Parts: sequence; structure tokens; C-alpha cells
Amino acid sequence: MGIFDKGVQKTKRSFFERISRAVIGKSRVDDDTLDAIEEALIATDMGVDTTLKIIDNLEDRVERDKYVSFDELVDMLHDEIAKLLNVSGDVSTDAYTGALPFDFSKKPYVIMVVGVNGVGKTTTIGKLAARLKAQGKKVVLGAADTFRAAAVDQLTIWAERAGVEIVKQGMGADPASVAFDTVKSAVARNADVVLIDTAGRLHNRIDLMNELTKIRNVMRKVIPDAPHEVLLVLDGSTGQNAFQQAREFSRATEVTSLAVTKLDGTAKGGVVIGIVDQFKVPVKFVGIGEGVDDLKVFDRKEFVNSLFSKEDLK
Repeated sequence: MGIFDKGVQKTKRSFFERISRAVIGKSRVDDDTLDAIEEALIATDMGVDTTLKIIDNLEDRVERDKYVSFDELVDMLHDEIAKLLNVSGDVSTDAYTGALPFDFSKKPYVIMVVGVNGVGKTTTIGKLAARLKAQGKKVVLGAADTFRAAAVDQLTIWAERAGVEIVKQGMGADPASVAFDTVKSAVARNADVVLIDTAGRLHNRIDLMNELTKIRNVMRKVIPDAPHEVLLVLDGSTGQNAFQQAREFSRATEVTSLAVTKLDGTAKGGVVIGIVDQFKVPVKFVGIGEGVDDLKVFDRKEFVNSLFSKEDLK
């Protein structure tokens, strides 16, 4: 079983049930089939723009090849989606090695983690910290989500569980001050990686932008090119809401990578493809369960292969 089979199972079942009904008894692809595929893609919350891009390309190929069987059509879909996921900065890490796609030549490598409350942001940080620690990296966490006491407490529990250091202040403290103390501590302790948790609220885009900019600026007083990465965490089960969150955070700061959580519990896995296509930002991680090992390094080829595995077409 591929590493993403569990994560895309519901999406795959929903998608292929829809298009299978459209091709029963047909020997070739026609307009009705393409309409059914369009509906099936939209139902996975891939988004209208990305869906229409795929359908247009399929129509061109079907017109060019004249005769296309169902299996050939599935292969075309596979190829089209694989192309959409291949964005600039795409992660080439072999997901099977357990290696994490970070540039450890920069020390400490500073990752600012953003996302709204409830998407699994703090949990994702904790899982990453545990993975990094298991690979022998020295990790420091920064509890800069000072808006919620629960966020600091939750990150503290993860720090203890992973056996890594955490820098924190009281609830309501200046997030930028926490971030500054964190990177300063990381440099002093010769840490390899810094993970900064940030406030997960979109109460006002201007406030969000100002806060994230301030955090970035104070970190640069210690490490001039920090943060090296801005990781946006999205809940895959929220579908179109995830698009909106990606849009807002992209306006507020320069998002460089994505982690998509809760993918195993939803038939809306197309959101991964749509967001990568629309925002041209690579997915680095997907969450397909509660365990530490259920945060997987995203491998686009493996992901698409799982989505289109042939045994589900029989």
C-alpha cells in the first residue's frame, strides 16, 4: 500500500464512483463523460479554475487523439494533475527515507508557521519537532501564539513529548518579543531548527500582516535572512475555506510552503491540487492521521499514483 492511499481513499472513492457511472456501457469518451469528470473534480473541492484548466486540456487531447478509452482517459487525468502539482520549488525529497525537506545548511533554519486556529497548526509543529529530534537535530520551539493560553500550553506539551526546548512568555505577551527571544536562544544554543508558532486568527487582515511583518523584522535582527521558510497549515477537510485562508495568508506574508492536515477524513482531497495550482506554492507535508508518523513528507508522484491506482477502477 502506498503511503498516501489512506489519505486519499475517500476522495478517490467519491471521484471514481462519479466518473464510472458516466462511462458505463460506453466504448469511448464523449461530452457527457467530460461533463461528469468536471462535476467529479469540482466535488473534490479542486476549485473551478483548476478544474476548467484540466477539462480544457482533456478536451484538446481527446479531440487530437479522436478515440480515447476510459483507461486512457484516466491516464490523461493522472498526467494533467501531476503537471499541476509540479510547481517551482517542488519538493524532490524521497518520502520513503523519512528525510525532511529543509535546508539544514542554514543554521539555525528558521520556520515561521502560520494558519488559523483549529487546522492542526500547533500539532503539526509538534510532529515536525519530534521528527527532527528523531533525526538528531537540535530544535527550539517559539510559542508566539500568545493570543490563546491553550496554544502555549499545547505547544509546551508537544515540546516535552518530543524532548525539545521551548521559549515562551505569558499570555498576551508581544509575539515578536517571543520570536526574538526564541531565535536568540537558538543561536546561543547552536540549534539546528527553529519552529515559531504564530497567532491563528484572521480577525483583521491588516493586523495580521502587521504582526507577521513585525515578527519577521525582529527575527532578522538576530538572523538577517530569517525566516527561511513560512509554512502555512491548512485543514484539507474544509475545502473552499482552505482556499480563502491560503489567499488571506498569502496577502499577509510570503508563504513558501504548505502542510495540509486531516486529509484522511475527507472526500475533498482535490483541494491540495487546486491550492498548489492557484498559489504556485509547494505542499511539503500532509497529515493523514493523529500519530506523529502520520505527518508525511509530500511526494507528488506518490500522491497522484495513490489517487489513480488501478485497483479502484475495477
